Amino acid sequence: MRTEQSGDGFWAGARDILPLAAGVSVYGLAFGLLAAQAGFSPLQIGAMGALVYAGSSQIIMSQQWLAGAGFAGSVVAGLILNLRLLLITASLRDVFAGRPWWQTAFGAHLAADENWALLLAGRARGRRVGYAYLIGGGLAQMAAWCGSTTAGGLFAEAIPDPRGLGIDFAFTAAFIAIARSLWRGRSDLLPWFVSVAVVFAGVKLAGAPAHWMLALGGLIGAATAGARA
Repeated sequence: MRTEQSGDGFWAGARDILPLAAGVSVYGLAFGLLAAQAGFSPLQIGAMGALVYAGSSQIIMSQQWLAGAGFAGSVVAGLILNLRLLLITASLRDVFAGRPWWQTAFGAHLAADENWALLLAGRARGRRVGYAYLIGGGLAQMAAWCGSTTAGGLFAEAIPDPRGLGIDFAFTAAFIAIARSLWRGRSDLLPWFVSVAVVFAGVKLAGAPAHWMLALGGLIGAATAGARA
């Protein structure tokens, strides 16, 4: 079993995540187009990626903003979608143990589905990977995400009417791909069904605002999944 060295762990994490980062860049471009339509500049889009660094959350926040949800509704929807990150960071307690608060905060900020999964997979294969590996993967993927979203914003500025060319559908396709990647099998049927039922009942039957019902549906669906875990 190989002992992780600071430099080796960092660069190994950055190297291992490159194939996944390439895939992230695809829907990063789509998000850049969407964010530009919501009125964000390319610089703001790139800065949002570095400060928030939560792809699916940024996408739903921008979509909600375009739908007229306002600042509060957009932020709440994004926060609810990313509740799973609380579980991800909680599972990394041993990685952060004994480190200064700022290293823990930095590591938690960079923890995402991809570098977290790679770290667990590496440990399952007997590799002694830890904090440096997590940071290397996180920074490499953040660079890919911020670069691709900024490029999407610049691309949108160069096109007079993205909707007229059908390019706005790239976001829809990217969101479908994200949803598909989150599907784990039949165990997800009940939480997903509950989420859809809550949104349908609220919007179609009760006439509630769609953006709030989407947030509520996501929260109740996540609670359903947690209760069954």
